[in-house]
Amino acid sequence: LPTSYVCTRAASVPAGVGPPEMPMSLEMPGSPAPTRSAAPPQASKATIRKAIYAGSVGNFVEQFDYGLYGYMAPMLASSFFPSGDTAAAVLSTYAVLAIACVFKPLGGTLVGRWGDRVGRKKALLWTIIIMGVSTAAIGAVPSYAHIGFLAPLILVLLRTFQGIISGGEYVGAVAFIVEWASPNERAYYTSYASNSCFLGILGGAGTAAAVSAIFPPDQLESWGWRIPFLAVLPLSLVGLWLRNRVDETPDFLRETDGGREIVKAPVREALRDQWRPMLVFCGASIMLAILSYTWVTYYPEYLTSSLGLSRTEALASNLISVAALMPLLPLAGRISDRIGRRPMLITGALACLGLVPVAFAIGEIGTFGAAVASQLVYIVPEFFLTGIVTTCSAELFATRTRFSASAIAYNCSFSLFMGFTPFLAALLVDQFGSIYAVWAYLAVFAVLALVFTVVFVRETANRSLEELELELGVDTSAGK
Repeated sequence: LPTSYVCTRAASVPAGVGPPEMPMSLEMPGSPAPTRSAAPPQASKATIRKAIYAGSVGNFVEQFDYGLYGYMAPMLASSFFPSGDTAAAVLSTYAVLAIACVFKPLGGTLVGRWGDRVGRKKALLWTIIIMGVSTAAIGAVPSYAHIGFLAPLILVLLRTFQGIISGGEYVGAVAFIVEWASPNERAYYTSYASNSCFLGILGGAGTAAAVSAIFPPDQLESWGWRIPFLAVLPLSLVGLWLRNRVDETPDFLRETDGGREIVKAPVREALRDQWRPMLVFCGASIMLAILSYTWVTYYPEYLTSSLGLSRTEALASNLISVAALMPLLPLAGRISDRIGRRPMLITGALACLGLVPVAFAIGEIGTFGAAVASQLVYIVPEFFLTGIVTTCSAELFATRTRFSASAIAYNCSFSLFMGFTPFLAALLVDQFGSIYAVWAYLAVFAVLALVFTVVFVRETANRSLEELELELGVDTSAGK
């Protein structure tokens, strides 16, 4: 704060008020301003690193499973569905994945309520256990040739159950990291949660490629594809160990008086008191859901079906761009922690409007090099948006209902649009005959996000979570 403000505030305190042993002193420019209330003790760097590992490992497991499932879809189709129509079987396999996404908002609400009542740590311990078991169970389900229609039925049930649980995994991990991080490094530390998702996708794709290279086609379709799914279980146990080594977040303990005074109905309270920031988050973040899932799900297919690249070239170009973005996200977090969230969100929205059509134009050249170059341009708005939107998913909400509110908001924007975007993109290209129709679809929500960010999004960088709660009008002593 400016020196004049500090001096004015000090001079306005009546004589004799406050502890006599605290002498008045002038604050020099650049010195830290006094806080409005006591904040939790600052965690050490080692503790924060443990929190990052603990929070990110579940995201890795979740995305590893999705990447593995997507790349192994042809093998899954031959195992779980009738062999008469290969194309229909593969489509059915992808439809099972889409069904799981539909249940994410419900799952996020349930897991979010759980996390606000029993704590972030306990909720995340259970989510990683259940995700690991359900993924490994896919590798143990008998094939259609052995149990008939029960095979696809069990697959649907497992994916649905996993969709419900994973609906709260990512936002819970982000809340966990944000509540451990210092106010001036939240975006930087949260960028590693975003990176763990991309790393999981790369890990799933790489594992699928390795297994496909090791096993002959007949063995791969018979039983080789099951090995990576079964391997997720020990990976989840490692995640369980990492999460068990970290304590509950200091902000949750502060807000609940050490876990003794919890919110009785966090979902109802979130919908009643925080519906405005929930709508603001949805309005500002839908563009990222469309941007990201057009890139990682639809665009490789477009490169293959419309531009004539081989499937290997299309996937390789996509993975190269993912790998290029990962080391840049911590830098984006550092920049946001310095200049704020709003400038990053505004720049990202403008980049969606200006650079995405340039990326599509480069890709239309139809070569592998052009596909790589187009996606390197495409990730520029991703650089400005990915980690920052993730950080805002926790910062915009009060601690007492943060898990529930962020789960509802995040899943209503991301889970719904991530499921529909590939379908709508394919439909738009089919109807209008141009990839620029997809850009127009993105541009509508980029303009919406620009308006929401400029008018409604409040700056949250470099401010304590308790200060942000006071600005929200949340009574941080309620329920204590």
